[in-house]
Amino acid sequence: MNRPNTTLVGAILIVALALVAGLVKWAADPGEVSALEHQRQMQDRELGQRFEQAVVMLHAKQYDHAITALHRVLELAPRMPEAHVNMGYALLGQARPDAARSFFDAAIELNPRQANAYYGLAIAYEAQQDYESALGAMRTYLHFARSDDPYAAKARSALWEWEGKLGRHAPTATSQATPSPRP
Repeated sequence: MNRPNTTLVGAILIVALALVAGLVKWAADPGEVSALEHQRQMQDRELGQRFEQAVVMLHAKQYDHAITALHRVLELAPRMPEAHVNMGYALLGQARPDAARSFFDAAIELNPRQANAYYGLAIAYEAQQDYESALGAMRTYLHFARSDDPYAAKARSALWEWEGKLGRHAPTATSQATPSPRP
C-alpha cells in the first residue's frame, strides 16, 4: 500500500469514528440529566407538592399543617409571593393578624400587583380595628382585582361596613325620621 492511500484511509476512519460518536451522543437517552438538573427537578416537584398541600390545608382550615407546608415552600422559593400570601391567610386563620400582615407586606414587596395580598392585608387591619388602613388596602385590592373576581362584591361590602364604622355614611332618610307621636 502506498502512502497517499494510507492517509486517505486514516482520514476516512477518523471521519467515520467522529460520525459514529456524534450519532451515539445524539441517540443517547434524552431523559439523562445532570445531577444538578435532577436536583432542581426534584426541588420543583417538592415545591409544587408542598404548595398544593398547603392550599388543601388552608381550605380545610388546618392552619398548623398549612403553615408547616408553607415553611418548606418558602425555604425552596423565598421569592414566591403566592406562598407569602397563603402564609398570611393561614396566620389570619390562627387569629395572628400582626404576623399575617408581615407576610402580606412581603408578598406585596415581591409583587406590587398581587391583588389577594391586599385583600388579606385589609382583613388583617380589620382584625386590629385599623379601619383606615383596611380601607386603603381593600381599595387597592379592588383596583388590581380582575373584573370577574368573585371576591369583589364582598370587598365592596367590607368598604361600606368600614366606612360606616368610621362614621362616613350620611344618615338615611329613614334613620333621620322621628316617629310621630301617637294621640
